Amino acid sequence: MTADTTNPLLAEWDTPYGMPPFDRIRPEHFRPALDAAMADQRNAVERIAADPEPPTFDNTLIALERSGLPLSRIAKVFYGLVSADTNDALQAVEREMAPLFARHANAIYLNPAVFQRITALSDNPDLGWTDEQRRLLERYHTNFTRAGAALDKAGKQRLADINERLATLGTLFSQNVLADESAWTLPLDGPGDLAGLPDWAVAAAAQAATDRGLTGHVVTLARSSVETFLQFSTRRDLRETAFEAWISRGANGNDHDNHDLIAEIVRLRDERAKLLGCETFAEFVLADAMAKTPDAVANLLRTVWEPGVRLAERETIDLQELVAEDGGNHDIAPADWRFYADRLRKRRFDFDESELKPYLQLDRMIDAAFWVAGRLFGLTFKPVDNAPTYNPDVRVWRADAEDGTFLGLFVADYFARPSKRGGAWMSGFRSQNRLDGDVRPIIVNVMNFSKPPEGEPALLSIDDARTLFHEFGHALHGLLSDVTYPLLSGTNVATDFVELPSQLYEHWLFERAVLDRFAVHYETGEAIPEALVEKVLAARTFNQGFATVEYTASALVDLDLHRADDVSDLDAKTFEAKALDAIEMPEAIVMRHRLPHFLHIFAGDHYAAGYYSYLWSEVLDADAFSAFEEAGDPFDPETAARLRESVYAAGNLRDPADAYQRFRGRMPTADALLKKRGLADVAPAG
Repeated sequence: MTADTTNPLLAEWDTPYGMPPFDRIRPEHFRPALDAAMADQRNAVERIAADPEPPTFDNTLIALERSGLPLSRIAKVFYGLVSADTNDALQAVEREMAPLFARHANAIYLNPAVFQRITALSDNPDLGWTDEQRRLLERYHTNFTRAGAALDKAGKQRLADINERLATLGTLFSQNVLADESAWTLPLDGPGDLAGLPDWAVAAAAQAATDRGLTGHVVTLARSSVETFLQFSTRRDLRETAFEAWISRGANGNDHDNHDLIAEIVRLRDERAKLLGCETFAEFVLADAMAKTPDAVANLLRTVWEPGVRLAERETIDLQELVAEDGGNHDIAPADWRFYADRLRKRRFDFDESELKPYLQLDRMIDAAFWVAGRLFGLTFKPVDNAPTYNPDVRVWRADAEDGTFLGLFVADYFARPSKRGGAWMSGFRSQNRLDGDVRPIIVNVMNFSKPPEGEPALLSIDDARTLFHEFGHALHGLLSDVTYPLLSGTNVATDFVELPSQLYEHWLFERAVLDRFAVHYETGEAIPEALVEKVLAARTFNQGFATVEYTASALVDLDLHRADDVSDLDAKTFEAKALDAIEMPEAIVMRHRLPHFLHIFAGDHYAAGYYSYLWSEVLDADAFSAFEEAGDPFDPETAARLRESVYAAGNLRDPADAYQRFRGRMPTADALLKKRGLADVAPAG
């Protein structure tokens, strides 16, 4: 590709560690850079297709790997900004590019000559190839087949049209949710509206107002803001207002309403699956996952749903008693749950979130995550102050291996802002590979913690701290990747396996060695009292009925939606209501993600029919951590080395079931998961 030195995206990046030159990148640079990179890849693919030589590993698979590198470099930056620090100009480019990206992918994956070359290699593999080479071939053949390369001309054309439309719909869905989240605030006028909020929550509400150019205090729809308010506010009327806004994102009947988009997305996915020979979209998705079939997923979800509901029923009775103590004559409602659950936790375990939070400083929890990585894998992290970033809140560290060699960059963006979509995620600006030299990764964690006032430390809830460890587990999956080919790098694995490294890493947050060392009071500097640690550990399964029901309901509705027999006349609102009725959803709990703002499954299709993946991976992570318990040491060197080699460093070198068995020696059962969630032997309420 000919470099355009006037466009920083197309020029060489002479920045520290090859970080994107964010100080020079502007929204207007993306469209011409992406157009040029796509044209360059199309030309490269056409050369592969027209190559008169018989197909070989190098002239077909390696050539395909190299063809996408320039576009990948630019696209990673583009989507990183669109997700974490967007604006009107970037969103306009995103809407323009969505169908063009789909059209570009169609031109590659539906190219008959390229597929013919891949198929020829698949039919006659070279016996001298390495396991990694064979895996690369298998993934390319599978990816092309699942993309429709074996369809006839008419089928390919229809599939291409569907893909372009789905790309546009997913972009619109995501932008609608962000618009609702960014536009809404709940002003808190005076001490009465702030009643019940701890000092740190009041300070965070003031900072949220300042960040939006407002005075006073506001609640926003960032999860860390609204859930804190729901947990502590004694104003039931304001809790109801905030909760209604929270669950109504994308469902307000305004220009940002997503119900019609959902119906079209589901219909097109169903049509695409049928074109590709599957009865439902869920069947299509799961054929290339660990779970393999919708029935296997449904069985797992039912395994936790039934005891989860029984436990939630018992929790509801306990919370209702607190309502009665307050003189309330109302049933416990979804907007009440977090408030009364916090009170019950304080009564049952003699501590609440406000007692714990002063010990969970963001900087100390970052250090804790780094320290665990050092104990397990020998990593060290050093701040990098001279790398360009896209926002002043973004921080950068250099990760080094035990022998001091450079492993990669870790980039973190922790605080909520209106330009950032909700949730938390891991991404990257560069993936590890050895295709043309030793390419070190640049891995990104993005979160939405409440930003503290200037000069004050950021204090986390226990859920925030768990999220930090979760996303850092994903980051390690990218940083520790040790493969040759980009397609197999890092987190490019099955969706129901990708959450294993992240969810497994959460376990170390609750290790005594971690809490004793890093849970330090932000004012006094004193270590967390042993008695408080005991209370935290004792309460780990508290409220697990609620947590299990809100998550599993979302996973069940996702699965049911994508394996429905007839979606030709789908009404998303009606479908959600009927699906919840069918599973007898407890009235006091709502889905963790209602359909109109379910970004996991509608902002793209990565988690569509795949939201169950967190639970599937939780079966793995509960069993995987047992390996350390069986060794008698949460940092056992031999177990950690096996974990690194089999999981964190392995990328997609092998089938995920094989990868897990290399680490554990067998596949897990759900027993450890049920124990972890406190769901084993849960009797009915009453």
